[in-house]
Amino acid sequence: MIQKRTLDNGLRVITESIPSVRSVAIGVWVGTGSKYETPATNGISHFIEHMMFKGTTRRTARQIAEAFDSIGGNVNAFTSKEYTCYYARVLDQHVEIALDVLADMFFHSLFDAAELEKEKNVIIEEIRMYEDTPDELVHDLIAAAAFPGHALGFPILGSEANLQAFTRDDLLLYIEDHYNVENTVITVAGNIDDTVLKRIEKHFGAFSRHGNRKAPPPPAFEAGVAVRAKETEQAHLCLTLPGLPLDDPDIYSLILLNNVLGGSMSSRLFQEVREERGLAYSVYSYHSGYRDGGLFTIYVGTAPRQVDQVVDLVTHILGDVKERGITEAELENGKEQLKGSLMLSLESTNSRMSRLGKNELLLGRHFTLDEILERIEAVTLETVRRVAQRVLSHPLALAMVAPLDEPPATYRRDALV
Repeated sequence: MIQKRTLDNGLRVITESIPSVRSVAIGVWVGTGSKYETPATNGISHFIEHMMFKGTTRRTARQIAEAFDSIGGNVNAFTSKEYTCYYARVLDQHVEIALDVLADMFFHSLFDAAELEKEKNVIIEEIRMYEDTPDELVHDLIAAAAFPGHALGFPILGSEANLQAFTRDDLLLYIEDHYNVENTVITVAGNIDDTVLKRIEKHFGAFSRHGNRKAPPPPAFEAGVAVRAKETEQAHLCLTLPGLPLDDPDIYSLILLNNVLGGSMSSRLFQEVREERGLAYSVYSYHSGYRDGGLFTIYVGTAPRQVDQVVDLVTHILGDVKERGITEAELENGKEQLKGSLMLSLESTNSRMSRLGKNELLLGRHFTLDEILERIEAVTLETVRRVAQRVLSHPLALAMVAPLDEPPATYRRDALV
């Protein structure tokens, strides 16, 4: 059962009891990421995430790691466009230790000057590693091409120049503005009882920082083009259209449309691009949904000599689905795949904890399993056709990382309009 409770200080706590397991996953979620940065502060959310592990007033970085290693648990964190999460997974008997360490990191990190400089180098190496991974880099390029000038188009890691310029005061000021009670959620999933709330109150009940942060304006989609000439064996391509916000009534129809187009091995893109014509090893589609917008993206990795053929084929497949919709068999298969992946995810305490955090921060509500299944079953051929017309009727943005200087000759910005 999912329970939402609010501490006396206003901090939201979402718990889900799963008596059949022996583990507990805990997440401290902060509603900030690259979307809330400026060109000058881009990368600071991710930098702060790293620095939270570099020592507190009570523990060194090594002691933080050892605290979890010694109990057979793990601790980690990640930064996205719209949120940052610090999380731990431990045996149910070690919840107190996990909460103590997470709270220590959250409230008492030192941001030591020497550690700050070392971690700058670590993240710069992470950025360089990303630059050397073209099938990852192309996704950053497509976001920038689709949302030029908007923070949703910024890379989460930021830039080397920004990293070098950040000071301790910059990080503390950003924390002051974003790491506040209204913007923070704690989620717990696993073998827990009512004592977990008392434990959270003990460690987070004194949290009293409040903020009045302004949300950035909604992003405006533009069908931009970004080509990065790079000596690679493959051409890595993304074609992107505007997607839907997470709370859009058509979101489940779009999820099923994505499944049919490129979300599985039986999808049209996989079957036609890879299986029928052998033009790619990796081809897929995905939807990135945000609070106030989204992107629907197709990725293909192919030989440079085949990019024209691939772009032409992908555009044709998108156009066919836009005009004719999908079949009854595709719809039913998609529903079963979606329900199967949902059920399998429920076997993981980490997945359940993450679902609680994202739903609370981005939607402000939680759906029961029955409600989700009802929404999946409510999708019809007509609703999928409607969302296909809605999403696949826009100009196409394109990004490419390849040993080529120009966009594919078959790329037409208005091919689907």
